[in-house]
Amino acid sequence: MREILGRRLQRLRDRFQSLRPTLRQTGRSPALLEAALTCATQWQWPVLPGVGRSATDGSRCACPDPDCVVPGAHPFDPGLLAATTDPRMVTWWWTNRPTAPVLMATGGTAPCAVSLPAGAAARALVRLDAQGMRLGPVVATPTRWSLLVAPYSLELLGELLYAKDHVPSSLRFHGEGGYILLPPSAASSGGRVRWEREPSPEPAGPGGAPELWLPQVGAVVDALVEASTGAPGGGSRLAY
Repeated sequence: MREILGRRLQRLRDRFQSLRPTLRQTGRSPALLEAALTCATQWQWPVLPGVGRSATDGSRCACPDPDCVVPGAHPFDPGLLAATTDPRMVTWWWTNRPTAPVLMATGGTAPCAVSLPAGAAARALVRLDAQGMRLGPVVATPTRWSLLVAPYSLELLGELLYAKDHVPSSLRFHGEGGYILLPPSAASSGGRVRWEREPSPEPAGPGGAPELWLPQVGAVVDALVEASTGAPGGGSRLAY
């Protein structure tokens, strides 16, 4: 079975390579398709295309909401439940919409995330590094960074946050039913999404595929709460 899946994946990769000249001729970069396929096939992260920007006004979201607060960087059609690791579906989506942002559906067997303002996140990473904390991938936009963590339940998250005297509203949690924007998508606030800490696969075991190591949310939440407290929009208890 593994050999059959490997051959199918190779055929998709060959087809993707054949598309590169056409995409370049039309001014469309294949980078987003390549990133989406890597997430879906190598890391088994369910992905889907974001709605993107309006074709007539690049500053506006392509969704019907004229006051959209995250222009281009959210699911619309397809909806979040369509997120998949199927390389055939991923290839079809980004072949037809090569500039669409890459979204990962969080929770379930996929990573969850905790996001906070960029300045606060940079301070938190310094503190966690000083503590010798091993971190997983960190996604950065010009305004916010997201630390990927192991999947957690709402019950676990509630217990962790209830024990805190104060939880800044600038700290956001992306668990089951949530999503985050992945590199190299266009950020809703301008600029590009990038890896502040790139995914680093663990060595594969006998006959197994490489896996990404992720910290538990409880291991990082103290540093993130403390760093976010002085950030704009400091917020109220349990504002998640």
